[in-house]
Amino acid sequence: MFKYVKHLNYPISITKKDLKMAKNIITQFGGPNGELAASMRYFSQKFNMPDEKGRALLNDIATEELGHMEMVSTIVHQLMKDATIEEIKAAGLDSYYTEHGKGIFPTDANGVPWDAKYFAVTGDPVADIYEDMAAEQKARAVYENLIDLATDPDVLAPLLFLRQREVVHFNRFKELAEYYISKGY
Repeated sequence: MFKYVKHLNYPISITKKDLKMAKNIITQFGGPNGELAASMRYFSQKFNMPDEKGRALLNDIATEELGHMEMVSTIVHQLMKDATIEEIKAAGLDSYYTEHGKGIFPTDANGVPWDAKYFAVTGDPVADIYEDMAAEQKARAVYENLIDLATDPDVLAPLLFLRQREVVHFNRFKELAEYYISKGY
């Protein structure tokens, strides 16, 4: 069972519009290396873990990824708040606006909608955990690219937080993989 805590994992308060940055950051919501794919991957894989240790870890990280989806969505929303139609067009978001207005929709930076093909479930605990480690590294790399593009400290701070959580998740998965290998899985 889930319990929703009505605050973000990291406070977000962005006051400057930046629609081009919003267009890039949305990929961490609905892109192939984003938070939605991570959450669905870990929730799906947890059922085939051979013990409670693995199921609990995947469930915990999947749940945290839901919080990260909320953070990314909040960043995008705040970056687009009060945008005019002219600003939306200038940022190349007119197609997005046509379908979704200023709503948050899971897509990558190119406008490609989220797809379940972004993750795999093999049923093999070690193979799945190694996929999870790779996913965390890819998400970290995307956050680093976004950090390179960001200029607003109010955008940078939550991106740095999210990047660090990817590193933590990678390390937890690495520990679990080593544990399972030592147990002969």
